[in-house]
Amino acid sequence: MHQATKLLTVAGLLASQLAVAQGIDPAAIAALPTVQPAALEAHVRYLADDRLRGRLPGTPGYQLAVDYVVSQLKQNGVLPAGDKGTYTQTVRLRRAFVEAGATLSFQPATGAAQPLAYGAAITLYPNPGLAEVSVSNAPLVFAGYGISAPELKYDDYAGLDAKGKVVVITRQMPRQFADNERQYFTDLRTVLETAARHGAVGVLLAAAHAEARLPEFPKGLVSALAPDGQVGVSRSYAPGSAQLVGSISPATLQQLFAGAARDTMQTLNLLRRGKPAPLALPGRLSARYRSRYQDVDSYNVVGKITGSDAKLKNEYVVHSAHLDHLGVGPAINGDSIYNGAHDNATGVASVLEISKLYASLKPKPRRSVLFVLVTGEEMGLIGSTYFAKYPTVPKAALVVDINTDMPTIIAPLLSVVPLGADHSSLMQPVKAAADYLKLTIEPDPEPTQNRFIRSDQYSFVVQGIPALHIKYGNRTADGKNNLSETVQKWRAVTYHKPQDNFEGGTFDWAAGAQYARLNFLIGYQVAQASQRPSWNRGDFFGARFGR
Repeated sequence: MHQATKLLTVAGLLASQLAVAQGIDPAAIAALPTVQPAALEAHVRYLADDRLRGRLPGTPGYQLAVDYVVSQLKQNGVLPAGDKGTYTQTVRLRRAFVEAGATLSFQPATGAAQPLAYGAAITLYPNPGLAEVSVSNAPLVFAGYGISAPELKYDDYAGLDAKGKVVVITRQMPRQFADNERQYFTDLRTVLETAARHGAVGVLLAAAHAEARLPEFPKGLVSALAPDGQVGVSRSYAPGSAQLVGSISPATLQQLFAGAARDTMQTLNLLRRGKPAPLALPGRLSARYRSRYQDVDSYNVVGKITGSDAKLKNEYVVHSAHLDHLGVGPAINGDSIYNGAHDNATGVASVLEISKLYASLKPKPRRSVLFVLVTGEEMGLIGSTYFAKYPTVPKAALVVDINTDMPTIIAPLLSVVPLGADHSSLMQPVKAAADYLKLTIEPDPEPTQNRFIRSDQYSFVVQGIPALHIKYGNRTADGKNNLSETVQKWRAVTYHKPQDNFEGGTFDWAAGAQYARLNFLIGYQVAQASQRPSWNRGDFFGARFGR
C-alpha cells in the first residue's frame, strides 16, 4: 500500500474511533465532505441577486427564492412535506395600518377633557383582528412592568382591578429578574396576554426615556391569518386580548398620574427597588380609530427526509432558516435593494447543504428530518410561528428545531455560541459535534441582546419544543480572541442595509461549510437517539412551555 494511502487510512480509522467515542456515527462523519464551499457560494450568489429585489414576502422576488429552494431540495432527493403533497405551506399575511383621523382624549378627575396629540403624546398599534376600535371613558390603572408571575413571587397586578379598564405599563426594564425571565415577561406579546387575562380593554406602553420617540408604523404591522381566517400569529395582538394598544410619552404618563395617590417618581422608584406598585389612576381615556388591511399569500418551504426506524420515523428533527429579507427601501450610498446576503441567504444555503448531507446517508437516520425555510422572519418571526403553531406534520411529532440565522461567516470558524443549548439536553450533542470539529464552545458574549428570543428558534420554544441556534464565538486565529469586535464593526455598516450584498461582500466559504457540518452533526445525533431531547430540570422555558 502506498505510504500516503496508509496515512489516510489510519487517519480515517482514528476519526471513526473518535466519532464513536463521542457518540457520532462514522457514517455521518464520512458524509461531511459532501458540503463544499463552492456550493454555499452559488446558493448565496443566486439568493442575494438584485433580481430577487430583497426577497420581500408576497413579491415576485420572494417567489423566485421559493422556486429556487424547492428546485434545490428536489435535486437533493428531499421529499415534499408542505400542504397537500407540495413543498410549500401557504401563509396568509395581513399588513395592518392605522388610518388617519384617530380621536383620543383624556378626562382628568376634575376639569374638561384634554385631547391627546397623535405622534407627540400617543401613537397606536394597528389592530389586525378588529377594524374599528372604540373605547369610551374607560378607567385607567397602572400595572408597573405588566408582569404577573406568582411563581417568581412578583405580581404587578396584585390587588388591582383591571377589568374593563386601560392598563398603563412602563417599558423600563425590571432589574430583579434573570435574563430568561426578563426576556419573556417584558415581551410585548406576553404583556398583552397578561393584561387580557386580567380583563383589560386596552394597554398603554409608557416610553422608558424622555428622549425616546414613540413607535409609529408607516409600513404597518404584519400578522398571519390562521386556517380559520382569524388572526393566528401576531407579535402585537391575540384574539381576546386588549382592543386598544398604544404608546405614550413620559409627559403623557405624568398627565395620566395627575391626582393619583402616588406620583410617577415615587411609583417608578418602588419598581426600581423590586417592589410592585399597582395603582388606580383617577382619569379616564376615550379613543376611536380604524385599521385597514393588505392581505397577501406568502410561503414557507417544507421538505423531508424519511427516517429509517419503523417507529421513530414518525418524529421529526427540524432544520430551519428564514428565506425572506427586507425588499427595497431607502437608498444608502446609492443602493436601495436590501439583498440580505448574510441575512439570511447564508442560513438558507446552510440548510440546503445540510439536506444534501442527510440525503447522502445510507441508511437514513432513525428519525425523519424536516427542512423548513420560513417567510416573514423580518416581520416578527411570522412564518416560523405559523409553522410551529400549525405544522404540516403532527405538532407532537416535532422533537427539536435547529435554526440557522445569519451565521456571519466573515472569518474562520473556531468557536461557537450555542444559543438555547443550556436550556435542554441539546448541549450534549453540541459538545460532541464541536469536539469532533475542534471548535470551542463559549457563552453568549452579548446576553443583553436577548438573541435567543429574537430569531425563529423561539417560535418552537413557545410551543414546548427544545431549540438551538448556533452563533459564532469570539476565538480568532491570531489569539486575540476579539472576533465579536470585528463582527460589531461589520454589522454597523452591513446589517439590514443594502451593503449586505454578495458583490463586494465579505465571506469565508470554508467557514460556512464547517458551520453546516456542525449543524448537521448536531441534528444527526438527535435523529439517531432513542430518546427525544428534554428540557433541563427547573429550566424557565421548559417549566413554562415544555410538554
